[in-house]
Amino acid sequence: MFAEERQEKIAGLLKEKSSIKVSELSNIFNVSESTIRRDLQDMEQKGLLTRTHGGAVQAKKTNFEPTFEEKEDKKHYEKADIGRLAASLIEDNDTIILDSGTTTLEIAKNIKAKNVTIITNSLDIALELSNKEDIELIIAGGTLRKVTRAMVGYLTESTLRNFRVDKAFIGTNGISAEEGITTPNFTEAQSKKAMMNVANKVFVVADSSKFNEVSFSVISPIRAVTAIITNTDLDKTVIKDFEEAGVEIITAID
Repeated sequence: MFAEERQEKIAGLLKEKSSIKVSELSNIFNVSESTIRRDLQDMEQKGLLTRTHGGAVQAKKTNFEPTFEEKEDKKHYEKADIGRLAASLIEDNDTIILDSGTTTLEIAKNIKAKNVTIITNSLDIALELSNKEDIELIIAGGTLRKVTRAMVGYLTESTLRNFRVDKAFIGTNGISAEEGITTPNFTEAQSKKAMMNVANKVFVVADSSKFNEVSFSVISPIRAVTAIITNTDLDKTVIKDFEEAGVEIITAID
């Protein structure tokens, strides 16, 4: 098989499953892993894919970022399921950080625990929780990013460093076993990292469309996460990859 034909088939495979490993391609085409790596390098130069450690993902602009309103309309029911499950992990007397995002907003809507202290950088979560009894609300100051409606920057990070919390629930644009947790904006990534750094347990909340996606700015390696809470339509092979990387996947029940 000529390299061009093999690369065309690799592109087809990526359209079907969004990410693939070098070892898997080597077995499929019965060629050496070094040959596959050369294929992937050629394809990346042509803009056909993005190489990752040990494989490749579909090519896309890593700094693309949908607005809060665009994300709010996407996978709403899945996010609601994830929010209910994540909220059930919040116990009486917990101290919590809720990151800004449409999925974390669903967590705020479903909190049933009593005497909970919540720190957030989200205008929408702050509004949602402002009239709820049994919740002490702390709003992290900072600079407002209108596209995500999140407070970010030095003031946000400085505020967060004054606390130590039981659990943090973090939203993200990309989750990859090799590349970690990523988001398009560097400043927002730093604020999310600050949240993770002060939490005993870190839960990433994201629907299945975020898996095997890689954005521009790294928030953390995958091993820094306690568990990922997602919906049930995640491919079993993807779940296996993350479990082998030492990260628990918790799926919401439909």
